[in-house]
Amino acid sequence: MPLSTGVLRPRSRDPLWRAVHAERAALADDLALLTEAQWDAPSLCRGWSVRHVVAHLTAAASHGRAAWLRSVAGARFDFAVHNDRRLAEHLGASPQETLARFRAVVRSTTAPPGPAAAWLGEVVVHAQDVRRPLGLPSAVPVAASTAVAELFVGRDLTVDGRAAVRGLRVEATDGPFRAGDGTEPVQGPTLALTMAIAGRADFCDDLTGPGVATLRARCG
Repeated sequence: MPLSTGVLRPRSRDPLWRAVHAERAALADDLALLTEAQWDAPSLCRGWSVRHVVAHLTAAASHGRAAWLRSVAGARFDFAVHNDRRLAEHLGASPQETLARFRAVVRSTTAPPGPAAAWLGEVVVHAQDVRRPLGLPSAVPVAASTAVAELFVGRDLTVDGRAAVRGLRVEATDGPFRAGDGTEPVQGPTLALTMAIAGRADFCDDLTGPGVATLRARCG
């Protein structure tokens, strides 16, 4: 069943928000099994450890539109400064505290400006930023990955998704996702396509087709 934001529906009943909550809960369960060393391991987000990524997810689920705008304005619209300040606020003194703070927002519907699919993308992408380098398996539902991929290729904002697929023909092998009108095909699982479109070159290893080299070159 395709995910849909619906009309005039409370956020907690929105299928996209239910998917957000499910992906956060699944990540929290994975994090509970990590060793101290794994918490300090590098993630796919350059310069951030696993702990940093989790704290960033907590921050995103803790600040609504008004608080987010105040924070961005206070950072003089330097989003790196804004992210670093909020990350430090939610990091905690230990991995256990970092996880506890994240668990506290698993079912939050608080979010900065943007559609629900963007916040689903936030947790789907960052969860893989953590899982991939640690070798943890992922079981993101195809419907959730599809909703995120469709959002990403429709614009160049949080990720340069539209630019990533320009001139390519991107096709999921496990679901309905299709994008691009080019002649160079790129095929693979929806999650791998989503992550590659989000700029994670590691996931190009899971893709096939003449267009993979082009997509890989656009990552980063």
